[in-house]
Amino acid sequence: MENAQLIGLSRQIALRNQMSVVANNVANINTDGYKSQDILFEEYVMPVASHNDFSFADQPLSYTQDWATTNDFSGGAIARTGNPLDIALQGDGFLAVQTAAGERWTRAGTLKTDNTGLLVDSNGNPVLSQGGQIRFAPNETDIQFNPDGSILTSQGNKGFLRIVEFADPQALTREGDNLFAGGEPIVSTTTKVIQGAVERS
Repeated sequence: MENAQLIGLSRQIALRNQMSVVANNVANINTDGYKSQDILFEEYVMPVASHNDFSFADQPLSYTQDWATTNDFSGGAIARTGNPLDIALQGDGFLAVQTAAGERWTRAGTLKTDNTGLLVDSNGNPVLSQGGQIRFAPNETDIQFNPDGSILTSQGNKGFLRIVEFADPQALTREGDNLFAGGEPIVSTTTKVIQGAVERS
C-alpha cells in the first residue's frame, strides 16, 4: 500500500474509534453517574518516506494516532429523586461496591435494598461501608445518609459509607455496569453525600 494511502487510512481508523466513543457517550446520556470518555490524538512522524511516492527522498510522513482514551470525572448535575436510598456524591469520591471480581468503584448512586435488607446498587452489587456490607433490619426506619457519609436509622448508627478517591483517577480501568477497577483507593474526607438525589451523566 502506498504511503499516501496509509496516511488516509490512519485518519479513518482514528475517526472510527472516535465515533465509537461518542456513540457510547450518547447511549449513556441518561445513565446516572456515567462519566463520558474522550480520545486523545497525537501525530506520529515517520522520518523517511519512499521516494517513489513523493518528489523528494527523505520526506517525513505524518500519521494520526489515537493515543489514549480519557474519562471526564467532572461532577454532573444533581437531580432530586425523593428516594431516601438514592445518593449523589459531590466531590472526587467514589462509592465502593462488592462484586464477584472484588471491590469496584462507582459514581452511580441509585440504590435499593434486596429482600434480605442488604443495600445494593442498581446491578445488585452490595454497597460497602467502612466496616463491610450494609444491611437494614425490618424494624429500621428513617434511614439517613448524612453529608459526611455516616448512616443513621431509627435503631442508631450504622457506620460510614466507604467513599474513596484516587491520586490519579485516569489510571482507573473502566468496566461494564458503570464500574471502575484498579487504582490505590484512599478514604475521601472531602466528598459530600447528598441524600435523595443522583448525579446525572
